[in-house]
Amino acid sequence: MSYNILETSIEYLKGVGPKRAELLKKELNIFTFGDLLTYFPFRYIDKSKIYKVREITSDMSYVQLRGEITNIQLIGKSRAKRLSAYLKDETGVIELVWFKGIKWIKDKFKPGEEYIVFGKPTIFNRKFNIPHPEIELISEQHDSLSKSFQAFYSSTEKLKSRGLGSKGISKLIGNLVLKINGEIPENLTENIIKNLKLISREQALNNIHFPENQYILQKAKARLKFEELFFIQLRLLKKKYIRIQKIKGHIFSVVGDYFNCFFKNNLPFELTNAQKKVIKEIRKDIGSGKQMNRLLQGDVGSGKTLVALMSILIAIDNNYQACIMAPTEILANQHFETISKMLKGMDISVELLTGSTKTSKRKIINENLLNGNLQILIGTHALIEETVKFKNLGLVIIDEQHRFGVAQRAKLWKKNIIPPHILVMTATPIPRTLAMTLYGDLDFSIIDELPPGRKPVKTYHLYDSKRLKVFGFIKKKIEEGRQIYVVYPLIEESEKLDLKYLMDGYESIIREFPLPEYAVSIVHGKMKSADKDFEMQRFIRGETQIMVSTTVIEVGVDIPNASVMIIENAERFGLSQLHQLRGRVGRGADQSHCILMTDYKITNDGKKRLETMVRTSDGFEIADVDLKLRGPGDIQGTQQSGILDLKIADLIKDEKILKYSRNLAIEILKNDPNLEHKENFPLAKQLKSFEKNKVNWGLIS
Repeated sequence: MSYNILETSIEYLKGVGPKRAELLKKELNIFTFGDLLTYFPFRYIDKSKIYKVREITSDMSYVQLRGEITNIQLIGKSRAKRLSAYLKDETGVIELVWFKGIKWIKDKFKPGEEYIVFGKPTIFNRKFNIPHPEIELISEQHDSLSKSFQAFYSSTEKLKSRGLGSKGISKLIGNLVLKINGEIPENLTENIIKNLKLISREQALNNIHFPENQYILQKAKARLKFEELFFIQLRLLKKKYIRIQKIKGHIFSVVGDYFNCFFKNNLPFELTNAQKKVIKEIRKDIGSGKQMNRLLQGDVGSGKTLVALMSILIAIDNNYQACIMAPTEILANQHFETISKMLKGMDISVELLTGSTKTSKRKIINENLLNGNLQILIGTHALIEETVKFKNLGLVIIDEQHRFGVAQRAKLWKKNIIPPHILVMTATPIPRTLAMTLYGDLDFSIIDELPPGRKPVKTYHLYDSKRLKVFGFIKKKIEEGRQIYVVYPLIEESEKLDLKYLMDGYESIIREFPLPEYAVSIVHGKMKSADKDFEMQRFIRGETQIMVSTTVIEVGVDIPNASVMIIENAERFGLSQLHQLRGRVGRGADQSHCILMTDYKITNDGKKRLETMVRTSDGFEIADVDLKLRGPGDIQGTQQSGILDLKIADLIKDEKILKYSRNLAIEILKNDPNLEHKENFPLAKQLKSFEKNKVNWGLIS
């Protein structure tokens, strides 16, 4: 059957129509029968037992009764109005009460009919009643659908006002299940279903909404979770195979004078084993004739920039140009200064291009890029402007790439006929499960060692009552010649309030640390770029001992002399952000300290974040805790991918299913990379339906 019934527009389902269809589209992104069928419940209540009125006890969470509804009447006036009715069975009578939707409910009652009533019993005037129960005529129940477990669906106020609360959505899904009975196409192969002992797709979709019992509900969940994670992996890995098969890359066959000279004379410290391993992986990629697309993860201060530079030197040895794109001017400047310093004495041209670069300078940069005299260009999104053209771009390094949109990255990728090699760097450690899902089409490299001489930062959580003690500690460190960061949150929803906190904090610090003995810098996002740079440069030169700032210093400021990081209102930061901020100290050989300041009112999640920070400096452990606390949809950068809109699977709870599905996808594609074999036809068909109207961004990191 070529037509897939699941692609039918939702308005053609009984009970929907054009107006409700518009609401379902706007509120829940439900456009088709398939969208509604895969709008899964968030919880279930076991309704297999029907109680008698006399069996009701005060410790019951919910109760389901069967009987006739009598004595329906409106009581009270205006706001105090309520609808009262009584349910009667052979053992007794209980009052049912409604305070909202009175007219709609009153019109539903039919005299002499039997009803199923479901709700939470409460005690009023020493008698049981049920406020706002669900009611349903026994004669209207779907005979072919099990009612043992009631599914509950998320809804919105607008949908509820049109009768599409949880129960209304369930009724629509009931109509749909009856309509498409026997027409749900299978999307897994017979082998997969047989080997994993999975139930059919139709059984799974029916029983996720109307389970006959707990056992079949678990079977339905297992099937649908596997299916969801398996197709994510199959999509990502197939893109990777296409890239490897079809996209040629520049061959960097030579490791020559530039690389060897740097290694012999300019290497700032001995490479760690992790750095050596990563350089080896990169060399293999760039010498293979295939385009490199590699993700380099490394904690703050682990030496990613050095690895990037050594990769760049191999590109230059092979007569290619390279560029580094950073998300902010501060970070671009930092890379430019670090790399220029590392290349001191070597005949290599390096330039910086940002939004602040003057027109005259831009003209020179563009000329030298085109004639090949400029070998390394470092910059912000200014690199992707149409006027920026390379003679022979061979390697692109994208730092903190989650801050760039896919379209921005694509522009850089298209600067050459043969695409350059891509190295994506992040100092935000990504949990393995998230990385497998979000960056599953990239190759991975991890630097999990700190360079020699670096000491882990000592971290403490202190309450506001210890502030004087903290001031004393700061004075001691300044006497020792060290510098201090004091960071305040600046969160958009309450910018004015947060800015006030920042300014109040700044005022109290300059009172405690007055001129001329002390000097304090201040930096925040509301300042002009020139003013920010001026204050930042004063701190870098050591003219100020304390930098009061917002999170603008989260990424890209490398001042080895700064050894104390104080984070105010630390409970308001995410774990990943706290870890990034802490990484601004500990850049030198001296022992560094991070002090997390809070008041006594902290949520349980807040406490867990602070305890994690104090306990460990392992970025990957921190990332795992962050994932568990916040969930994948909230982790920075995942929303733009569109991959993590998981409907039923959970990256934390279902890690085993994810790993298994990835291994199975690898095995299938190894034997049939284009899914052309007859047995893989259902897989190819499902992938094709995913790819409709979608750009293949997978080829661009």
